[in-house]
Amino acid sequence: MTDRFAITREVLMDERFSPPMQEAVDQGLVTPTPEDERERNRLDHLAVHPRSEDLYVFGFGSLMWNPAFEVAGWHPAHVRGWHRRFNLWTHTGRGTADFPGLTLGLEPGGSARGMALRIRASEIESETRLLWRREMFAGAYRPIWVGADLGDRTVPATSFAINRAYKRYGHAIPLAVQARHIALAEGPLGPCIDYLENTVRILDAIGQTTGAMHALLAAARRLR
Repeated sequence: MTDRFAITREVLMDERFSPPMQEAVDQGLVTPTPEDERERNRLDHLAVHPRSEDLYVFGFGSLMWNPAFEVAGWHPAHVRGWHRRFNLWTHTGRGTADFPGLTLGLEPGGSARGMALRIRASEIESETRLLWRREMFAGAYRPIWVGADLGDRTVPATSFAINRAYKRYGHAIPLAVQARHIALAEGPLGPCIDYLENTVRILDAIGQTTGAMHALLAAARRLR
């Protein structure tokens, strides 16, 4: 895979689809959510949040290292009642139609450590537009509110759970299958294993040095 692509703020601000995404749309691999529908979803979800207060976004995967929106503060956070899992098959970002990769989504139960990304109150409108274009492009996720424990306080944070009705939702994918696709899949965003490597790197940095992601990474590395 020689042509690499990155999700950036500039890409999200562009009204046009990125070249890899346009190709996926043309091939029928992705059906984009209409802009007006996505905007209604965003406004409905954020209606409960006081616009005079900063907004926290709980990142558990690529948002932790590449949010592509303006972040005013980064805070290690612990969320209870949800856990991360590789449960979304990707034919466009970290994989191909012939050999898809996997990315993370939140599932009910358990807990997850990650990063709470703070958006200034004055920038909520502009930055959540970009966030929704990034996370809610095709209906793979649904926005949720979680309690993000920052250590000294717990704040409400928006995050993104897997949409179990989505066509590429992977329910209870066996560990060996996860490891194989993560180890070997590659797409326009790069090797799938880089996604897991970066996730584990952030978890290590915030003090979680063992767990399901570490075990999965060890299994994927053995296959490389």
